[in-house]
Formats: sequence, structure tokens, C-alpha cells
Amino acid sequence: MNFDFSDDQKMLKEQVRKFLADKSPYKTTRRVLESDEAYAAEVWKGLVELGVTAATIPEEYGGAGMGPLELCVVAEELGRACAAVPFASSVYLATEALKQFGSEAQKKAWLPKLASGEAIGTIATSEGPQTPTPRNLRTSFGGGKVTGQKLPVADGTAATFAIVLVNTGGSGDRALSMVIVDLTGAGVTREVVPTVDPARKHARIAFSGAAGELLGAEGAGWSQLERLYDVAAVPMAFEQIGGAEAAMWMARDYALQRQAFGRQIGSYQAIKHKIADMYVKLELARSNAYYGAMMLSDGGADLPIAAAAARIAATEAYDFAAKENIQTHGGIGFTWEADTQFHYRRSRLLSLAIGGPLAWKDKLVTRLERKNAA
Repeated sequence: MNFDFSDDQKMLKEQVRKFLADKSPYKTTRRVLESDEAYAAEVWKGLVELGVTAATIPEEYGGAGMGPLELCVVAEELGRACAAVPFASSVYLATEALKQFGSEAQKKAWLPKLASGEAIGTIATSEGPQTPTPRNLRTSFGGGKVTGQKLPVADGTAATFAIVLVNTGGSGDRALSMVIVDLTGAGVTREVVPTVDPARKHARIAFSGAAGELLGAEGAGWSQLERLYDVAAVPMAFEQIGGAEAAMWMARDYALQRQAFGRQIGSYQAIKHKIADMYVKLELARSNAYYGAMMLSDGGADLPIAAAAARIAATEAYDFAAKENIQTHGGIGFTWEADTQFHYRRSRLLSLAIGGPLAWKDKLVTRLERKNAA
């Protein structure tokens, strides 16, 4: 059994890496982080022209017709570059939601726009610090109108439409549904909210009778969200792996050039152990992510378990590498001028993007127990 990527997939990975190295260096991420820009528009335009925003969209809707493995190799390079673009929100989540749950009319309306870059999507579930559940979700939908607010919404100022989790008045898990809302229409107001990573702007979005359209069956929102997050967890794990690897090499390179007491700091055992520990966690995460990618590509029954394992391992690897990269740099690693901050910020942001580590650990344990009991 071959667990490696094909030559074509590796070529795509190299092409995206070269593009990002040229067009999305850390100074571009810094520019967006320090400004009011919603995202790096020139980087996004280049990704659209490369066709990667259309990677998993079927050809009949203007896409490239590639599979999830191609998306995973692209995600890894975006994580390596810490790119300031709304790729995760628009491609992992909004595009996937439309592909899985959209009607034919909805797919024809939105997927070609997503493929061409005319539209940017996001998903809006949270209404504050709590994980959304059928009991605490207040955003409502009735008579074709959405009322309520979502906070924080990733890439909420960049997006042109959102997949919104709403309460449609059922009982239990059947109370929730997904609705498509055009964020450029009437009844929608947006404002930026501060987060740990301003290179990926988040927003508070208020809906005051905004026009919405059900995505899939009414009352199926909770099960749709669970499935969507399982699918998105795999490319997001690859994005975290790319970031973890970049942080590790950043620490290694600094350790080889920095001198202390007449020696490279990389020659000291404590620094060697830091970087070795980064490598071990990275490779563990990579193996879990590869298994998740295989399950996603083959439609394997173990996808829920594989996705949770990949998500947990990649989150821990990126968090550890980002922290140890700062520690390896010493005092300068804590300064505003240091590029170490970008991976720390992004690791924190991605760790919470589709549910925090504790939620995914709970999912993994529950799913393993269920499988063993079967």
C-alpha cells in the first residue's frame, strides 16, 4: 500500500510553495496583521489564477475536478507560509458545505463563483465563547429571514457569503439548520473583532431580517456540521503540519547562526532536545494526517476517527513547535520585529478554528468507544 503522494501532487505542492515563497513572504503577513486589510488580495488573486481555490470543485461547476489529496498538499504549503488569505474558510468549509449539502441550483449559483474567485465563503456557527449547541444557539431563521448575530466569524470581513448555523425551532439536534446568506445584501452588518491573529481577520456579523436560503434539509444542521468538520479537519491538519515544520526549521536555522559563549547555540544539548522534540511531534502528526487523507480520499468508514486523531496530533505539534521556536530565539523571539510571532498566532487560531483540542479529544474517545462496542 502506497501512503505517499503522487508525482503530480508533489509537483502541485512545489508549484504552490514557489508561488508563496515569492508572493507571500512573512513581510506580507506582517502587512496584513498591522493594517486594516481583510486579507492579502494579491496573494489570493494568484492562488485563484493557479486554480487551487477550484481544486476540489467538479468540472461541471467551473472547477479543476481534483480530489482531497491535492487540497491537502496545497494546505500544507499555505500553513508553511502563514499566508494571510481566507483559504480555510472559503475552501475547506464553505465550498465543501455546498458540495455536500447544496441543491443543484445552489451549486450552480455559488460553486462557479468560488472557483473563479468572484465569491469568498465562510461558515458562521459561534455566538460567543461557548461551543454552539442546540440549547444555546439563538440565531433564528423563519420566513426566509435570519435574525441574530455570529461572533467571531473567521474571514468575516472578506467573505461575500456565509453558511450560517441557525435555530429553526425543532427539538434537540433537530433544532438546527444551515442557511446560505449573501453578506453583501440588506440586513447584514459586520465589524472586525480583535483576535490573536489579525492576519486572518474575524468579525461580528449581525443579521436583522437578512435573506437566507436553507442548505440541505431543515433540522439537519447539527449532523451536517459534524460531517463538515470531519472533512475540514484533514486539510486543516496539513496546514498545521506545514506551519509546525516551518517553525521547526526557523528554530534550527537560528540555532545554527546564533553564537553564545563562543559557540553556536545549536551545539548545546538543551537546544538540540528542543528541536528533536519538535521533529518527533511533527512526524507523529504527519502520520495521522496521512491516514486521515487516505480515509478522506477513499471514503473510508474510519474517517471520523482518523480526522479526530489528525486534528489532535497536528494541533499539538504546531502549538509545541511555535512555542519552542520562540524559546529557541530567546529574548528576541518575543519582540514585535521577530517573525516567530506569526506561527504562534496562527497555531493558536487554528487550534480553535473548528472546535478546540478538548472537544476533538472527546470526539476521538467517544468514537473509539462506539467502534469497540460495535
